[in-house]
Amino acid sequence: QVQLVESGGGLVQAGGSLRLSCAASGRTFSGYVMGWFRQTPGKEREFVATITWNGDLTNYEDSVKGRFTISRDNAKNMVYLQMNSLKPEDTAVYYCNLVVGGRPFASWGQGTQVTVSS
Repeated sequence: QVQLVESGGGLVQAGGSLRLSCAASGRTFSGYVMGWFRQTPGKEREFVATITWNGDLTNYEDSVKGRFTISRDNAKNMVYLQMNSLKPEDTAVYYCNLVVGGRPFASWGQGTQVTVSS
């Protein structure tokens, strides 16, 4: 079983940047697609970005394209999300997860809160 711990969230003004980190333990994730997701109160958790196991392919939700960058370091079992030009609508709790068959695979971690003020 893999454990996921997200960090790096915080309060930032619109236009600012944050870098989120996700640490995985319990098993290696080097063979898996990894993804970032986000959730706001009263809404379903939504896809933000994914990255293939070797990092050669990435995919982004339309509203974050050109602003967010997903990356990974398999040697450290880490996944990152660089978020630039943040907007108030990016405010959410952000989660990472393994992605199998296009769906989140492991149990969710506690997430990290990102709040963007206008």
